[in-house]
Amino acid sequence: MSESTIVIHERDNVIIALQDFNPGDSITVEGKEVIVNHEVKAGHKIARKPIAISENVVKFGYPIGKASSPIDIGDWVHTHNVETNLEGTLEYEYQPTTDKVTSQGESERTFQGYVRKNGDVGIRNEIWIINTVGCINKTAEVVAKMANEQHKDEQIDGVFHFSHLFGCSQLGDDLHNTQKILSCLVHHPNAAGVLVMGLGCENNYIAEFKKVIGEYDEDRVKFISVQETTDEIEHSLDLIDELADYARTFKREAVSVSKLKVGLKCGGSDGFSGITGNPLLGAFSDKLIQQGGSTVLTEVPEMFGAETILMNRAKDEMTFRKIVDLINDFKEYFLRHGQNVYENPSPGNKEGGITTLEEKSLGNVQKGGFGEVVDVLPYGERLTSGGLNLLQGPGNDLVSTTALAAAGAHIVLFTTGRGTPFGGPVPTVKISTNTSLAEKKKNWIDFNAGELVEGKSKEDLTEEFFDYIVDLASGAKQANNEKFGFKEISIFKDGVIL
Repeated sequence: MSESTIVIHERDNVIIALQDFNPGDSITVEGKEVIVNHEVKAGHKIARKPIAISENVVKFGYPIGKASSPIDIGDWVHTHNVETNLEGTLEYEYQPTTDKVTSQGESERTFQGYVRKNGDVGIRNEIWIINTVGCINKTAEVVAKMANEQHKDEQIDGVFHFSHLFGCSQLGDDLHNTQKILSCLVHHPNAAGVLVMGLGCENNYIAEFKKVIGEYDEDRVKFISVQETTDEIEHSLDLIDELADYARTFKREAVSVSKLKVGLKCGGSDGFSGITGNPLLGAFSDKLIQQGGSTVLTEVPEMFGAETILMNRAKDEMTFRKIVDLINDFKEYFLRHGQNVYENPSPGNKEGGITTLEEKSLGNVQKGGFGEVVDVLPYGERLTSGGLNLLQGPGNDLVSTTALAAAGAHIVLFTTGRGTPFGGPVPTVKISTNTSLAEKKKNWIDFNAGELVEGKSKEDLTEEFFDYIVDLASGAKQANNEKFGFKEISIFKDGVIL
């Protein structure tokens, strides 16, 4: 690595620009001079060796596609001269590796959390309004605003509602997905109390929704069907008064970090995502897993091309088979809708230096570090196993962040090279992959991983980041999405709307 470029792996035939280059600029790579032939932006790739047509372009030590035209030393390497190697569903062979991180037992390190009656642990003491149907989004919003003015204090972290479009006119799996995600949110331990608000005539009416929720604490979960009450605002506020009294019975106490569940996510990626932000999350994930904690990785399309890395870290052959099904089922979903499995990255990703889905995937899976994959969860299911879990879900930022929260993640860690202000229903920590973004968007970015290419060691930054997350879980810090009230959900949709 020089101050202006980096070679990630010895097998790579490209280097990564750490600054903008102009045609004719000279760089030194492993003692050899390379003349840059084109304008190249920071985060993009430059050929360090000649690459013939159909020869693999290699980054991270793995192919990220193949040359679609001859590439000379010093050429800009991107979508104009590289194409994907991806294809449809594949057969895989179980080739387990021993190079994986596992739990070393419950850690003595603690954070200050809320222990609920059922033993679950929360990191916030909030009251959530979960509406069964989109028709009453505004009703829930008005109630949340009024209740927040009455009840936000040192003991209650706020009253929140989460607008969505669904719950009525849905059929089959779509309705079931809506019910599963909403029921998981009802059970989320960051909510000390939950008001389930229904309309009364929707597919997802309260009596039906209760079947999906299953067992619940009647002190913690209250219900209102707004068609059945004269003044739904007043009645809702009365119920929230009861929930607030219940929420105030909980106090923060020392809890082992082994109880932490953390979602791993990336979006608006750039050429630094696989160099700074995602490896930092991987190191964090490994550290948390070693101390008995849980992490969960989703965005299945962004595993395409790097899936064997995860498959080989499966804890056993049954888990390996689950990963194979996870990958091939999502490819079948693409193909069923007449879409290519490689339709990614987005225009913003390409602008940031990501050329193919394989390249994005090889960066994406780094968020899982070297953790042993202990389980694979269907969409809308909750975490049950400590360690690294995989969750079925798309790459869409809001849908996948919601799914991570619904799975039980207390916090979602979100790396980005382009930036985004949104947040999920839980603290959504934005980690910038480059320093310029962190300096430009201080109201969006919570932590800067760009320091990894500016001299700070991975070990030091990982320790700093781990301390930051412990403070966040303890309530000593807030993520920017919490400070500015950016808390949203989105639910996966595939089928027919009546």
